Amino acid sequence: MASIAVSRALVTSLISGTAPMKVKVAGFGPAMAMPRAMRFPGLRLRAIDGGLMGMQQHIGGNGMGMGIALRKERSVACAAEGGSSGVDASVNRELNSFEKVVDVLTTMFPIWVILGTLIGISKPSAVTWLQTDLFTLCLGFLMLSMGLTLTFDDFRRCLRNPWTVGVGFVAQYLVKPVLGFAIAHALKLSAPLATGLILVSCCPGGQASNVATYISKGNVALSVLMTTASTIGAIFMTPLLTKLLAGQLVPVDAVGLAVSTFQVVLMPTIVGVVAHEMFPNFVEKIITVTPLVGVVMTTLLCASPIGQVSEVLVSQGAQLIIPVAILHGAAFLLGYWMSKLFKFGESTSRTISIECGMQSSALGFLLAQKHFSNPLVAVPSAVSVVCMALGGAGLAVFWRNQAIPADDKDDFME
Repeated sequence: MASIAVSRALVTSLISGTAPMKVKVAGFGPAMAMPRAMRFPGLRLRAIDGGLMGMQQHIGGNGMGMGIALRKERSVACAAEGGSSGVDASVNRELNSFEKVVDVLTTMFPIWVILGTLIGISKPSAVTWLQTDLFTLCLGFLMLSMGLTLTFDDFRRCLRNPWTVGVGFVAQYLVKPVLGFAIAHALKLSAPLATGLILVSCCPGGQASNVATYISKGNVALSVLMTTASTIGAIFMTPLLTKLLAGQLVPVDAVGLAVSTFQVVLMPTIVGVVAHEMFPNFVEKIITVTPLVGVVMTTLLCASPIGQVSEVLVSQGAQLIIPVAILHGAAFLLGYWMSKLFKFGESTSRTISIECGMQSSALGFLLAQKHFSNPLVAVPSAVSVVCMALGGAGLAVFWRNQAIPADDKDDFME
C-alpha cells in the first residue's frame, strides 16, 4: 500500500475554503523503497513540501523514515477533487503495521550498507557465497521490482519533461563519466583501477537515489523518471562510454557489456512494466512484500562486493577509497551546479544532484566481474557501493534540514 503526501498549498486552501481543482501529490511505491508516481483520477504529482499539516510522520531514530500517513484531511483532500467515490478506497486508510515496518527498514539503507560493509571486511565468507550467477539473479530481481512500480504512462511523462529529464541524463552520462576519467588520470591510477572507476561512473542511476531524493525534499516523481531514463539508456551508454574512455587502458568488450546490461537491467524492468499493465491487481498485492525481500538483497549486493575485495581494501584502503569518494562528492556538486546554471528550482536542483551522484554500483561490479579478467577492475565499484550510500544519505539528511523556498520554481510537468 503506497502512502500519499498532500502539499501545504492544498491544506491551506481547504482551511480557507478555496480548495484547488487539481491536487498535487507524491506517491511512494514499496518495491525497493522506491518512491513512485501514484495515479489517481485527476490528481497531479510533485514532491512533498515537508512539515505538512494534518500528517502523521513515521520517522525512525535516525530521522530517515519515509512512511507518511495522512489523517482525516486525506479523505477531505481527495473528495475535493470531485467525490471520494472516484478514488481508491485504500487511500483512506493509514499504513498497517507491516507496511510501517517495511517503510522504516527500507529507508534505513545506509545503516544496512554500513553493517554489510563491516561484515564483508571482518568475515568475508559470510557474504562471498553470492557469486556471479546469484549476484546476477539478485540484481535482476531488484530491477524487476523497479519495473513493477512503473507503467507506460511513466515513460510518456519522460517525453513531457524533455528538458529536466534531459539535463539529468546529460549529467548522468556526460558529466560523471568525464569526471571519472579525469580523476583516474589526475591521480595516476593503475590501468585496472582506472578502468573500474570509469566503468562505475558510466553506470545508470541507482534505485537508492529515489529514496535519497525523498529525504532531501527533492522532486520524487522527477527522480523516478530520471532513474528510468538512465536505466533504458544504460544498454547503449554504459558500454559505449566505457569503451571510449577506458578502451585505451584495457580491452573492453562493448558488445558483451551491452548484452549483459540488457539482460540484467533492461529486460527485468520491461517485464515488470508489462506485468503491471497486464495484471495490476496481482502486482499491487505482491509489491507489498517485495520491499522486505529487496532490503535483504540490497544488503547482500552491497556486502558481497566488499567481501570479495576485502583483502585489497585492507591493504590498500586509502588508495582505493579516495578516488571513489572524490568521484561521488564532485558529482553531487557538479549536478547541483549544473542545475542552477540552467536556472532550475531548488527542488529540481537537489534531485539532479542526487541522481548525478548516485549510481548503480552493483551493476558496475557485476560487469567488471563478467567482462574483465583483472579482479582489480571490480574494486572501485565495490567501494562505490559504500561511498554512494553514505554520501547520498548524508547529503539528503543535510538538505532535509534546509527549507525549500516557498516560491520555488516548479520545473516538472505532469
